[in-house]
This record gives sequence, structure tokens and C-alpha cells, in this order.
Amino acid sequence: MNAKKMTLALFVLILCMSSILALGASAEEQTAGTVQTDADTAAELGLLLGDGNGVNETYLAKKSTRLQAAIISLRLQGLLDEAMAYTGIGNFSDASQVSNKNQAVLAYLKNHPELGWSGIGNGKFDPAASISSQQLYKVLLEIAGFKAQMNFPYAETEQFASMKGLQQIAGTASLTNAHIATALVEALNVTATGGTSLFAELKAKGVIAATAALPDNQILLERSDKLGTFFTDQNGRTLYFFTKDAEDPNSCLDQCLVNWPIFYADDLQIPGQLNPDDFSVLTRSDGAKQTTYKGWPLYYFVKDLAAGDVNGEAVGGVWFVAKSDYAVMLGTSSKLGNYLTDDEGHTLYYFDKDTKQTSACEGGCLANWPAYEATGASTISTFPASDIGSITRPDGSKQTTYKGYPLYYFVKDIKHGDMLGQDVNKVWFVVDPAKFTGTTAPQVKTYRIDIKEFSFGTEPLTVEVGSQIIFTNFDDMKHNAVALDGIFKTPLLAKGESFTIKLDKAGTYNYVCEPHMKFMTGQIIVK
Repeated sequence: MNAKKMTLALFVLILCMSSILALGASAEEQTAGTVQTDADTAAELGLLLGDGNGVNETYLAKKSTRLQAAIISLRLQGLLDEAMAYTGIGNFSDASQVSNKNQAVLAYLKNHPELGWSGIGNGKFDPAASISSQQLYKVLLEIAGFKAQMNFPYAETEQFASMKGLQQIAGTASLTNAHIATALVEALNVTATGGTSLFAELKAKGVIAATAALPDNQILLERSDKLGTFFTDQNGRTLYFFTKDAEDPNSCLDQCLVNWPIFYADDLQIPGQLNPDDFSVLTRSDGAKQTTYKGWPLYYFVKDLAAGDVNGEAVGGVWFVAKSDYAVMLGTSSKLGNYLTDDEGHTLYYFDKDTKQTSACEGGCLANWPAYEATGASTISTFPASDIGSITRPDGSKQTTYKGYPLYYFVKDIKHGDMLGQDVNKVWFVVDPAKFTGTTAPQVKTYRIDIKEFSFGTEPLTVEVGSQIIFTNFDDMKHNAVALDGIFKTPLLAKGESFTIKLDKAGTYNYVCEPHMKFMTGQIIVK
């Protein structure tokens, strides 16, 4: 393990250990009573069996296939045992791709076209092909009694599914087993054509044990074109974060709580792609309990009257829909106003010696100011998504940027609200997104080389001594730029990634892309 990775690992350990102590001093936060994922529930109900090691993280991360979806549909209809024992003749021409037991399943489907698994044409089933949300929702709707082409056109499957309460995985082209788990659990609440829930029908058929029960409280995922994917409760009511809670989780009091009622669930069902460890229960200063996500207390908005309403978004610049994948969040300080945090509320800083797209913090500096790399992609709706970017550091690691400037943690910050790095040595500062325009460091003249269509461009680039050159890859294939004399070498850049070099000596520098050096060449002339 290199020194930087050891430093970051130690930083994370300090954060985790110290957060426990700090929470005990301010507001009591404890693990929620029971938090289980859709995958847990699907496995408990016998709807999802997993592979040889059960329904674990590895299994859930795998891509699901047409054959898996077909087996699940047979299981939900109580037909799987019959299908696995089937000995009839006639099968799909590609049945040999699967085991003998699954060949029997394919033969059963081939000879029972009324089940909706007629294949892909030319006598093939394509058992290993991925399955989309549209295809899975069609299967689940038909199990509930709704028939494609009779109750809904196949092209409008997802619109019809949404009307029936199926929308958690909508728009997904290639499903994982975690997606399957989420869709299975949400389908249990669909009112089937018989007038009762699919859950009740499956219990009546013996597919699910008669004593089985579903959790009363759920976190669901809602989607909108404007806001992306955000949290709702089981009734579709939107949940929110309050930026002032970064400083004090009891920031919302009195009339605030009238307008923004707390969300609390002791036993909670969550989507399969979420982590149960991210949910906790906060005991507030008034003794009330409140569910938190990554340390952020969850709230409703009193003016949200219907499922999916998001009238609380950006209210006062301090209320935002709760999400699992914020690249950055906002905190609000009583002294400094709004500032950027990570998705867990830890303060982010900029270094006033940095220039755009370039970090001046190296070596011992990084031990105290670890580089921040976002794991999510969503941004706050009050500033453009383009404000969040990424640079590739000299060691190949990634660092998230705001308006092109690198973001950092401070190693002495432990919990939500800590801002001990503010104004350190007069060069480290929190980032107020409304006011931040860049650093005061002299700006180096910057040039860009856009890598497109397997080319660095057709003309040599002429720059001044001391200039920086930013290589950005726009191709789906990875590329790099390597000087033939060894003066510079970028890492392999994936699509959308950038790397900056600085040339301080006059001369002519010829370079190539190593994977495609026969035809991808370039030249930089420094004067």
C-alpha cells in the first residue's frame, strides 16, 4: 500500500471512530431497529434464491439474464417445479447453452407459449442475454393478470407499470440481480386483476408462506427529469435534507418542524442498491426519534400534497430532496453561510495555491488535506452540474473539482459541522458555491488538447514556456499521451477524464498514444 493510500485509510478510520464519540456528545444517534433491503425480503420470501453462496453482494451485483427472469416468473406462478421436471419434446435451438435442468425449463417454456416466453426468433431463446426493466415489468404485470397487447401496448409497458406502482427500476437497460430484487418486492403491492394484492394472491397459491408479512415502512426511489433519483416514503411522499443540520442535527425546531415534519421508521425496508449501514436513528433534543441517511436527518414538506410532489426542493436555498448519490452536498454554518460538503456532511475545502485543473498539494500536504473523490454523480439543483468535475492526479488517482478547482478534506475535521480547516495558514478555505470564483494564485496560461476520434488534432500545438496543457479524452476507448523523450506521460484516460501537464522548458515535444501509437501522434512546440 503506498503512502497516500495509507494516509487516506487512516483518515477514514479516524473519521469513523471519532464520529461515534462526537455524536454521543451532541445528539444520540444509533442504528435503526431493523433495516433490510429488498434483496433481504425477496430472499426471505423465497422469491430470490441466489447462487451457490446465496443472495450476497456478489450475486446482487451480477447482471441478470433472460433465463433468470423466466425462472423467477415460473416461481411466482408456482410452475417452477413442474418446469424443471418437464420431459416433453421440442426445445429452443440454443438450449444447449444451459444446464440439463435449465434445458427442461426452456423446453417447458417452448411448449407453453401462453406464458409469454416465446423466444427471440429463429427458434432461439438467448438465455444469457441481459434483460431490461421494460421486459421485467411486462413479466410482472402479466403475473398480476394484465396482458400485453390486451391491457397495454408493449411499447408503453413502463408507463402502464408506473400507473400500477411499478417504477423503481424504470429506464434501466440492463438489470442486475439487485434490480430484480427491488422490482419483485415492489410488485407484491400491485393490485392484481383479481382485486387483491399480488402478495395476497401468491400467499393464497402457496408460493409465499401464509404467515409472511411485509414491512410497513419503506424508502422508495422516485425519478424526475429535473432532479434525478430521490427518496420517498412508501406512499410516495418526498423526503428532504436540511443543510443547517450539517452544523447541528437539531437545527429544525418549533415552527420549522411544523413545516418540515420528521420522518421516522424503526423497521425500514430499503431498495436493494442502498446500504443498510447508511441508515440510523437520531434521538433529537426533544426526545423524538428521526431516521437519518449518511448522518442527514430526513424530513417531509408540509406543502407536498400528492405523491411525487417536490415543492420543498431548494426552499430557502437550504432544503433539498434526499438522494443516495450526491457528488457534493451543502452545509450551512451560522458563521460562514453555505459551504460544500461531501455526501456525509464532512466539510470540503479549496487550496488557494491551486490553479484551475491543477493541485499544488503534494506529499506531506496530502497527509493533512486528503484529496476528495466523489462516489456519486448528482449535484445540488441550485448550481450547474457542469460545476462538478474531476482531475487525474500525478499518481493516477482522481480528485473531484468545483469550477475546475480541486476539493480536499481536513484531517482534523471529524463530524458534521467541523470546519477546523477554515483559514488555516490563510490558504485553506471552505467553498461557498455562490461566491467562489477561483483562487488568487497566478493563473498559468492554459491550453487544451481534446482527444477525439482517435486523434490529438491535425496541427502541432504552440505554447509559451510555463504553460499547462490539459488533455481530455472524448472517445469511448481509453487513450494517453506519452512524450517520446520521456518528459511527460499521462495515465490512460477514460471518456470524460482529463490530465494536466506543465512544460517549463522550450523545445519540441513529440508524443503518442501508447495503445494506438501507429496512428495517434501529436506535437507540442514550446517557445
